[in-house]
Amino acid sequence: MQIYKGKSVFGGIAIGKISVYKKDEQLVKRVKIEDADAEMERYTDARNIAAAQLQKLYDKALKEVGEANAAIFEVHQMMLDDDDYLDSIHNIIRTESVNAEYAVATTGDNFSSMFAQMDDDYMKARAADVKDISDRLVRVLSGHGDGELEASEPVIVVAEDLAPSETVQMDKSKVLAFVTRKGSSNSHTAILARMMNIPALIGVPMDLNGLKTGMTAVVDG
Repeated sequence: MQIYKGKSVFGGIAIGKISVYKKDEQLVKRVKIEDADAEMERYTDARNIAAAQLQKLYDKALKEVGEANAAIFEVHQMMLDDDDYLDSIHNIIRTESVNAEYAVATTGDNFSSMFAQMDDDYMKARAADVKDISDRLVRVLSGHGDGELEASEPVIVVAEDLAPSETVQMDKSKVLAFVTRKGSSNSHTAILARMMNIPALIGVPMDLNGLKTGMTAVVDG
């Protein structure tokens, strides 16, 4: 029997099979482009689609976790419209003559690193939000859908980390608990787990490669 310890963000005990949740790795290539205006138009279209997706997530969260916590996705929508974020993407596309996917991924990494280095714990946790938004834009630009939990019965979700959008998209009736290697108690995902009344542990030093979907586990929050 293996025992792992982490930080509890919501109490409770869950017993069941685990589902190892792994995101589709997005390999973003740097591609030279000839028409910067056309690439900017691609980005604008993707941004509009991402904004519509975030609105749907807001509506779902509003029903499930209330207005105060659904505001997470309003924050994400505001970040989409942030002038500094937008200017960075525009500048990379135009000055380097590269594809929008690369410009978005680079901007996301830069902004995420900036937040992660801040002294304030709340602001540090916003690094994950910027990454979430940038990943969403890259998925739209690349024509990839959102990764979703596939389970025929309630499971303990085990993951490297979970973005707020991934958390709220999950069918609450299919989730017994969340366990992640990364994350902070100030993250939006932790906040959502508390509001959804789902036992959750973060910062658990587990070997994800050694865990298999279908294994039985006990989570003590």
